[in-house]
Amino acid sequence: MRVPNPESILFIDIETVPEFERFNHLPLATQELWVQKVHYQISEEKSAEDLYNEKAGVMAEFSKIVCASVAYLSLSGSGYSIKIKSFYGDDEAVILSDLSPVLSTIGKGNLNFLCAHNGLEFDYPFLARRYLIKQIELPECLDLAGKKPWEIPHLDTMVLWKFGDRKAYTSLNLLSHIFGIPSPKDDISGAEVKGVYYQEKDCLRIAKYCEKDVLTLAKVYLKFCVSPLNINEISSELP
Repeated sequence: MRVPNPESILFIDIETVPEFERFNHLPLATQELWVQKVHYQISEEKSAEDLYNEKAGVMAEFSKIVCASVAYLSLSGSGYSIKIKSFYGDDEAVILSDLSPVLSTIGKGNLNFLCAHNGLEFDYPFLARRYLIKQIELPECLDLAGKKPWEIPHLDTMVLWKFGDRKAYTSLNLLSHIFGIPSPKDDISGAEVKGVYYQEKDCLRIAKYCEKDVLTLAKVYLKFCVSPLNINEISSELP
């Protein structure tokens, strides 16, 4: 399969939570806007509050980034080494500001592409929207205005797996399973991130989970390369 060289890619994964833990914590104006946003989904079985608990964490207008992990590969002996760095905490503006210099390396050196799983539908637009909401200048790799499709440096392992099929969503966990890669969900899952953040107040645990996802993403990408090489060395700044 013709895909870019793994060493030319910056892999990325983000973790997000609602900006407010509970619906009734939202300012009244924001509550009204939420109801307008999901009004067609409200029913006897699902209230606006129920929908907030289920969906707010993945909507950029109502949520925030609490962790972004990035990674890149380099050849090392008979395999690849991977370096992973995470930006995490309570202050989203700091996370985004610290992440910017890394994203700004895309297209200016050895790294020419950004890769995420479901990145085209989630990670890339979510990041761009949160940069604008926080009034931080967009890194060039996220600023798509005026760019032609072939000028956009975005890869998405879910899209690669579709092979043109537009009907189905395939999770990173499922792809890792079918390729014989250990699951990144051995501690928590994405659905549990909100609880870990608000109840346990454990951003480090979220960062470790996010790093497992980005490591799995890189391993899955190597399967698209039909590469005989594995990731043998992992370097992370997390304890």
